[in-house]
Amino acid sequence: MSTDNKKRSVVSYANLAPELQEELKRLYPAGFGDVMMRIEKPNGEFFYVVPFETEEVSYMVKVAVKIDDHIEDEEDKDYYTDDLKGADEFADSEEDEDIDNLRDEI
Repeated sequence: MSTDNKKRSVVSYANLAPELQEELKRLYPAGFGDVMMRIEKPNGEFFYVVPFETEEVSYMVKVAVKIDDHIEDEEDKDYYTDDLKGADEFADSEEDEDIDNLRDEI
């Protein structure tokens, strides 16, 4: 059957019949990342869809996508600060002990 004669439908994954959900999972066992498309609405909002074909219907299945917008916040953290209390004193005392040990050996 030609794609031109098929009914076209945009449907949420949650609203697909369970057997169609299972078929979609079998079709994309590694996930939807490579086939997902972003659809923009006229008002600027957007959603993501995955193409899915049956004999009767050509679906665009809406899938929920979690967008991680905290990455920049995490990257901005300074993990390597010198704010360890007593670190300088500890390092100095170890160096002093090493120097004292060397003097004792000489």
